Amino acid sequence: MTAVSEHLNDVTASFDESAFPVPSGREEAWRFTPMRRLRGLHEATSGHGGVAYRVDSGAEHVRIVGRDDAALAAAAAPTDRVSALAWAAFSDAAVVSVAPGAEPEEPIRLTVDAQGDPQSFGQVVVDLGANSRSTVVIDHTGAGAYAGDITVRVGDGAAATVAVLQRMSDDGVLVGHVRAVVGRDASVRCVAVTLGGDVVRLSSSVTYEAPGGDAQMLGAFFATAGQHQEHRLFVDHAVPHCRSDVTYKGALAGAKAHTVWVGDVLIRAAATGTETYETNRNLVLTDGARADSIPNLEIETGDVTGAGHAAATGRFDDEQLFYLQSRGIPADQARRLVVRGFFADIVRRIGVTDVEDALMAAVDAELSGLAPDTGTAGGDAA
Repeated sequence: MTAVSEHLNDVTASFDESAFPVPSGREEAWRFTPMRRLRGLHEATSGHGGVAYRVDSGAEHVRIVGRDDAALAAAAAPTDRVSALAWAAFSDAAVVSVAPGAEPEEPIRLTVDAQGDPQSFGQVVVDLGANSRSTVVIDHTGAGAYAGDITVRVGDGAAATVAVLQRMSDDGVLVGHVRAVVGRDASVRCVAVTLGGDVVRLSSSVTYEAPGGDAQMLGAFFATAGQHQEHRLFVDHAVPHCRSDVTYKGALAGAKAHTVWVGDVLIRAAATGTETYETNRNLVLTDGARADSIPNLEIETGDVTGAGHAAATGRFDDEQLFYLQSRGIPADQARRLVVRGFFADIVRRIGVTDVEDALMAAVDAELSGLAPDTGTAGGDAA
């Protein structure tokens, strides 16, 4: 397909990997990413497939298909070289379909397990019909270096929750993009939770096809010693009377734990009546960890309902800790309770109890291995 230019950051969209130069790490979009740890995903492919798809519930709504299946025509065009290489290299894809007006009784749950050596490639297309109601959970696991995108199409009047989990093994690598396309008067809640992997770089984007669309982009991430977790958001308001709410929360602990959050919101001239807000909060639990947070808001019209952004990075809140300790809770337990509450606000909005409980248990496991914190409250960084 022919490359096209986006307004914000002049992004190219194309299925042809030759449209994208090999990134060196000096480019603005790649400057935070540890390129040497991507195991070559940004350079060239060294094989095909290497992915196992497992359907854990809602099997009647999921098909595993080959490259030539007609349903893949709904996939959104890649906007970076890794996504384009993944499109060229995948062997099988997962297609999740919910018929118009349908309301599945149970969540649709799909696991994407990266088994390739050294690389794995896959694709997921989620097609949610008009006026449907559904919850979809996509869980990334495995020790391979995985690249693959998820396209989510939400039909007119539909309402959906789509949770994308990154629970790779300690040496796993993931580079992916979740692209949500929202129809007229449709709503989507996209929840990204990252708790594992050596390097995870997950981009998420939203576009609106007609007025009345509503998108919630929620995220929670916990990076421990040596891990790099990078989340990039782009909300493209190009039609009138749509809404977006971006809220991401991250915690870091251990030497060289590094998180990156970049939030881009573009309100184009035609997008009158837009309402949007983006927030990123980061909690640094130990010395030696680093959080980078960059919110960007570009507005081309004066006729907006509301728009804003905020970002903050700091240590524990002294008042919260004092309150808990004053009621006899030991300091280390008090810190854990604060962190659990910090994450629970995001995780509990997935709406699948056993998934939420598993994620909170994983947070508890990470916290149990931490040494006592060396400091308390720190300053905010906007």
